[in-house]
Amino acid sequence: MKINMKPILRLIVFSLTIILFNCKNETIQLEYKYADKPETIICNVSNTKLFQEALYSFEDDIFKYYKKNNFKSTLINAYAQFTRNAINGRIKYDEIISEHSLIVFEALKKDNSLWDSENTKSHLNYNGPLIKCIANNIKDKNLNTTFNSLLSINDLSPKLFGPPLTTKYRNAMNDKYLASFIAFDLYYSKFFDMDLTKINLDKPDTKVDFNKTPQ
Repeated sequence: MKINMKPILRLIVFSLTIILFNCKNETIQLEYKYADKPETIICNVSNTKLFQEALYSFEDDIFKYYKKNNFKSTLINAYAQFTRNAINGRIKYDEIISEHSLIVFEALKKDNSLWDSENTKSHLNYNGPLIKCIANNIKDKNLNTTFNSLLSINDLSPKLFGPPLTTKYRNAMNDKYLASFIAFDLYYSKFFDMDLTKINLDKPDTKVDFNKTPQ
């Protein structure tokens, strides 16, 4: 029986990458694949370049995943399906996550202001500078009011913010603050609960045009 070594080799390479990332005395240079893309969030927070990379990698992942099942699917369709399914707990993250997003996540883990291990609703730090930046800049007035109201009473969660979010998923295309919340709260925060070494990295490559206007 002929064994396909490509997925095995890629898994070995990724595992070694993770080891290097987590080694205190070693550093690894993250490849910024989306550095030439438009800026996503403009706030007085550290790691804005990394946060931008994380958002575009997330969008690339969901686009490719939903595109393979429907060749007519667009990024806005991907947002619709992902947001709805993530809030309802029906996402197969292991089928969506790319190798690049895993490496980006390892870099994100090093930002202590981004995460809160005591947050039982999400691993995301709702009192951190990123969330404060998002809270101040969500464009839709009603969503902004709801987001800040929940945040002010320490009740922000995917469960409570989810219903209004699913009706305004289209806004993520033109509001990258809202899109960043979706990416970090409904995507990267979930990585903490997974065995990332078991992710299938041998996925077909489908290009996404982030500058294309959705139909």
